[in-house]
Amino acid sequence: MRLIVYNRIFFKYNIMSKLDRNKMYVVLGIFLLTVLSSCKEPVKAKKEVANNALCNPNLKYKNYIPKSTDRIISRSEYLKKLEGFWLGACIANWTGLVTEMDKIGNIGEIKTGKFYTREDWGKPDLPSIWGKGIPSKLSKTIDFVYADIDSIWGSDDDTDIEFMYQYLLYNNKTSILNGKQIRDGWLKHIKLEEENFLWVSNQKAFDLMQKGIVPPNTSLPENNEYFEMIDAQLTTEIFGLFAPSKPNLALKLAKIPIQTTARENAQWISEFNVIMYSLASYNRLDLSIKDKIVWMANQARKRLPNNSYSAKMFDFVLGNYLNKIPWEQTRDQLYKKYQVAQEDDYTITSKKMYCNGCFAAGINFGSSIISLLYGEGDIKETIKIGALCGWDSDNPTATWGGLLGFIIGKEGVEKAFGRKFSEKFNIHRTRINFPKEGIYTFNEIGEIGVFVIDRVVQEEMKGGIDLVKDVWYIPETELTIETGL
Repeated sequence: MRLIVYNRIFFKYNIMSKLDRNKMYVVLGIFLLTVLSSCKEPVKAKKEVANNALCNPNLKYKNYIPKSTDRIISRSEYLKKLEGFWLGACIANWTGLVTEMDKIGNIGEIKTGKFYTREDWGKPDLPSIWGKGIPSKLSKTIDFVYADIDSIWGSDDDTDIEFMYQYLLYNNKTSILNGKQIRDGWLKHIKLEEENFLWVSNQKAFDLMQKGIVPPNTSLPENNEYFEMIDAQLTTEIFGLFAPSKPNLALKLAKIPIQTTARENAQWISEFNVIMYSLASYNRLDLSIKDKIVWMANQARKRLPNNSYSAKMFDFVLGNYLNKIPWEQTRDQLYKKYQVAQEDDYTITSKKMYCNGCFAAGINFGSSIISLLYGEGDIKETIKIGALCGWDSDNPTATWGGLLGFIIGKEGVEKAFGRKFSEKFNIHRTRINFPKEGIYTFNEIGEIGVFVIDRVVQEEMKGGIDLVKDVWYIPETELTIETGL
C-alpha cells in the first residue's frame, strides 16, 4: 500500500510545475513526519522501534531532547521489577491469608490468646476469628503458600483493586483518575450481589457509589463511618510505582483513589505506603537494601503529622527496632500501648467495634512497620514476620512483599525462594468484566504498567521516552515530602 502511494507521488511529480513541486515537497514532508511519528515507525529508527513490544498504541510519543541532569530508567528492566511486584504481592498475600485474623488480642467478646512468635512458623495453623474452629484451608501449617508453574494465582482484595486502577488508567488514557472514572470502574468490575470481596470502608464506598455519590465524597466521615479502616492502604500502593522516584507526583496520582475510602490517619498511612513504593526507584547505591528500607521509611514518615497516632506508632516501632528489641516484644507492646491503654489518641477500642477494630488502619499500620523494619529487606523474613504479627496479616504482608518483589525483580524473588512460580493471574476470582476472560500473565500486567508510566513521564513529569534505547528520561527534582493535611 505504501509503495503504491509513493509511485503515484512520483508520477505526479513529473508533470508538475516548479511551484507545484515546492508545494508537493511540503505535503510529502508532512506525510512522512506523520507516518514516522506513529508508534510503529517513529522518527529515530523505524526498524528498532517496530521491534519494541513496549510501545503503547494509545499514546503519541513526543520527541524529547534529554538533559544532562535527567534520570535514565530502562523500561524493560522496570518491567521485570513490575513482574516482581505482582509475584511478590501474590506470594505474600496468600501466605498472610493463612494466619489472617488468627490473633487479634483479648479485648471484648472475641479473645484469641497469646500472639504468635517466630517459634510458630511451620507449626499448625490455629482457627481465625471467623473460622468456626477450623484452621485455614490454604495450609495446615503456618508456611508459605505458592501457586505452582502449571497453576494460576487468584486475585484477592490486596491485588484486585490495584489491578483495576491500572486498567482504568490505561483504558481512560489518563494519568490521573477522576471520581467519575473511579465510580464507573467500581460499578463495572465489582459484583453488585453475591460475594464481592469488599469489607468495611470499601463496601460502604461501593454502597454510596450505587446511590450516585462520587469519590472522594465516598470517604467523607459524614458519609462513611469506616473512613479510619485499613482499605486504602492495601489498594493504592501501586500509584507509587507509576511515579518512579517522584513521591509528590505519586501522591497526586493517588489522591482521589485513596480518598475513595480513607481520610485522616487512614489516608496518611496510605500515602506513607505510596511514598515507599515511589522511593523504591530512587538511586541510593550507597545503601544496602536493609539501610535503604530504613531511609525510605524515614522519608515517608515526613508525610505523617507529628501529632497523629500513625506518626507516633511509627516512631515507637522504629525506636524499638533501633534498640534491638525483638519484634515479638515490640508487637506485644504495640498491642498494650494502643489497643489496651489507647495511648496517643488511638481510641478504636472505646468504639466497641467488631473484633475490636482488627481491620483498622492504625493497628495494622503499626504491625506492618514491624515486619517492614525487622524484615530488613529480606523478602522471606518480612513475609514471615508479617504473617505471624497478627490482626489482618495478609495486608501488611502483601504490601511489603510487593515492594520487595519490585526492588529485587521477578528473578530476585525466584532466587530468594529457590524455585519457579506460576506467572498467571486470575482477576476474575474476585472481580468481573475484564478482557481475556480475566487471565493475564505478570508480563502482560507489567506491560500495561509501563504504558501507564509512559503517559505519566510524558504528561506529568514533562520528561521523555526513547523507544529505540527503551528508556525513560525523568527530569531531576529536589526530594521534598510535605506533611499530610
